[in-house]
Amino acid sequence: MALTRNFKETIQARIERDPAFREGLLKEGVDCLLSGDIETGKAVLRDYINATLGFEELGTATNKSSKSLMRMFGPTGNPQAKNLFEIIWHLQKREGVHLEVHAVR
Repeated sequence: MALTRNFKETIQARIERDPAFREGLLKEGVDCLLSGDIETGKAVLRDYINATLGFEELGTATNKSSKSLMRMFGPTGNPQAKNLFEIIWHLQKREGVHLEVHAVR
């Protein structure tokens, strides 16, 4: 059976209509980064950014080039911790959430 919609279009539509899904995607991206799955974390955050504010707006908000941000979150990107945490802070602020880390044994 052939797909009728592009996967990215489907994600974008769901993000636009479902705030809980949008918040969950942001949380999942950060969780992946914290658990050491850097590639998946960057990919999830890249999808979140593309489907919400976009790299142009994020670049303006963080005083960074949108192309530089795209490279950071690309498959071979290696963002510095300072840049990554600044971006995560901005995404939380825009989403209206505050993510917290809790120790679990």
